[in-house]
Amino acid sequence: MAAYLVRRDTRLATTGDLAPLAFAGYAHFTAMQAREGLVRGLDLHLARLRSASLRLFGQALPDARVRSALRTALDAAPADVSLTATLYSTAGEFTVPEPEAELSILVRTGPPADGPSGPLRLTAVPHERHLPAVKHVGEVAKTYYLRQAAAQGRDDAAFVDRRGRLSEATIWNLAFWDGTSVVWPRAPKLDGTTMGVVRRQLEAMDVPQRAEDVTLRDLAGLSGAVVMNSWTPGVTVREIGSVPLPEAPDFLGLLHRAYRAEPAIAP
Repeated sequence: MAAYLVRRDTRLATTGDLAPLAFAGYAHFTAMQAREGLVRGLDLHLARLRSASLRLFGQALPDARVRSALRTALDAAPADVSLTATLYSTAGEFTVPEPEAELSILVRTGPPADGPSGPLRLTAVPHERHLPAVKHVGEVAKTYYLRQAAAQGRDDAAFVDRRGRLSEATIWNLAFWDGTSVVWPRAPKLDGTTMGVVRRQLEAMDVPQRAEDVTLRDLAGLSGAVVMNSWTPGVTVREIGSVPLPEAPDFLGLLHRAYRAEPAIAP
């Protein structure tokens, strides 16, 4: 397999398909890991694409068409791959779409990823993403703050909103541990699909969890922290800003067990 392959619907994308998108930024996507052609949380990915399409475009592709595009990409790929599905409108951007403007899907396959091993040290930066509930492509701040963190000798960055609450990290959800319960930060953010998988499996396991405001001052009273995304259900975080956090191997193990309990299915 080439480093990356891109399909538009069920055919290989042409330069004519891709050229307009190279200079545009009005689209949304979901990213997942496929192992042996199977995906965890597929229903969450489909729901994310439907919801974001309705918000950005006022219409959504049928789930059957999305699944067909994913299957076609997986059938032509190795057993283990990273998969990104991007939805966009033929109307492009900076325009008012005509009624006949249609949605298209691009599916990119690439090398599988498992995320960093950690533990990670995060800077804390004041930032609130625009349309945080949508996983859209207009995300220059994520790369900017990651690189700023690296220049300071840190691994990545966590975001703090105008009320002083931690919300998420650049490409990650945050989760905390108080010794008995999983604590999800309460602030405007993108609820990740891995986060959704872990939450429902923790519920099935009768593990206490709650959402609450978490500030930098609150970190000293917590027993551990992780980041998670489509790569992994948990990487230990040992510092946010200037606040150290204890490593919590039991917490990390719990999150990974919860993720593995989710059935993996074929699109």
